[in-house]
Amino acid sequence: MTQAVGKGWSAQEIAQAVAARKVSAGDVVEAALARIARHDTILNSFTDVTAERARARARTVDTAIAAGRSAGPLAGVPFAVKNLFDVEGLATRAGSKINRARSPAPRDATLIERLEAAGAVLVGALNMGEYAYDFTGENVHDGPSRNPHDVTRMSGGSSGGSGSAVGGGLVPIALGSDTNGSIRVPSSFCGIFGLKPTFGRLSRARSFPFVFSLDHLGPFARSVADLALAYDAMQGPDGDDAACTTRAAQPVTPLIAQEIGDLRIALAGGYFQTHLFPEAVEAVSHVARALDVTRTVEIPEAARARAAAYVITTTEGASLHLDRLRKQPDNFDPAVRDRLIAGAMVPAPLVDRAQKFRRWYRGEMLKIFETIDVLIAPATPCVAPKLGQTTFVLDGVELPVRANIGIHTQPISFIGLPVVAVPVPLQPMPIGVQIITAPWREDVALRVAYALEQMGVVASPAPRGF
Repeated sequence: MTQAVGKGWSAQEIAQAVAARKVSAGDVVEAALARIARHDTILNSFTDVTAERARARARTVDTAIAAGRSAGPLAGVPFAVKNLFDVEGLATRAGSKINRARSPAPRDATLIERLEAAGAVLVGALNMGEYAYDFTGENVHDGPSRNPHDVTRMSGGSSGGSGSAVGGGLVPIALGSDTNGSIRVPSSFCGIFGLKPTFGRLSRARSFPFVFSLDHLGPFARSVADLALAYDAMQGPDGDDAACTTRAAQPVTPLIAQEIGDLRIALAGGYFQTHLFPEAVEAVSHVARALDVTRTVEIPEAARARAAAYVITTTEGASLHLDRLRKQPDNFDPAVRDRLIAGAMVPAPLVDRAQKFRRWYRGEMLKIFETIDVLIAPATPCVAPKLGQTTFVLDGVELPVRANIGIHTQPISFIGLPVVAVPVPLQPMPIGVQIITAPWREDVALRVAYALEQMGVVASPAPRGF
């Protein structure tokens, strides 16, 4: 009986049903725990299930509603988080073997606290690529998280468990991180919606870092409305994260249904129209036709932006992990270890040049957003590759899969722009498209995503791989 409660329901539907006392938060949580127990043996999206904590939190929600109090806009909604978020009582493993020796976190991450303050219920922590340096969703310590549409394929990384859990219908909302594309890649491969907000918009307090100057945290969901609800619940300044904005929260849920006819929308040209498999071209074309987009804008020096992003990523990451690399090199995923060691040897003048270029590139992109409101670009060059696949052929050149899945996401996160990844439900596998806007205009990106969803152009397909 509990298996059917909440199955396929959106977060919005769950919260409304719980608030109206049509179903209890306790029953919703039990149903989610039953789905996880039944299906995660296949998907491998969870590393920790916080069942007793979830049951206790659900009782608190039900008690508040029984007393006539509001339990919040996400009342009773189950959610889970990438295991780089601090969860009180758990060691924050960040996908690694080394971190399992850490003491249990004494307090939840800020974003967990804010979602639970809005009535949501944490049910567990999710699988991820080691130390977030990954685009595949394959973890050598915990095994790969699997794609819910074909379990022989990658979920994408590094927030692979988040993509798999939401795409597989285990939870309606999950949180992940995005440094170079780690929200947008799993969204694309798993056929779900993902939001990488403006750099600094959402607090990163009490999460394990990768690259301080590039890290973003954000939500995954199966609908735009759910994405907006989660995002709104997490907004607000936070003195515990030095990079978090002091800007007041700007709720987007009341805005997503606004007309988009006044928006100036263009395709990202040049670099963003190369290095693509046919399915990525088709997905962008579907979106462009639906929005009647005819204008193309050239993004200056996007290839250099990707190269500079790589330099900053590998050097900042190496600096963070230097002691671990010296003391426990054999406990790393070899692929992660070798890239971090390479980062430790990058000359300082090259890092300086990358940072100077970053400032120039951001200025050029802001000039573009003086003449347009929205850019459309592919999220990944292809649908999810097979688990264990190490190379693919792009533009006639055989390239490593792991390093090149984020070829179209890196030049965007590099300068902190907000992006909504939307799923185009092609057959046999979905693939994502990026909706990119100017800083602090998440509302515009979500409006476009919502319009596409209402047209039926983008949607989260039902899982069919298990």
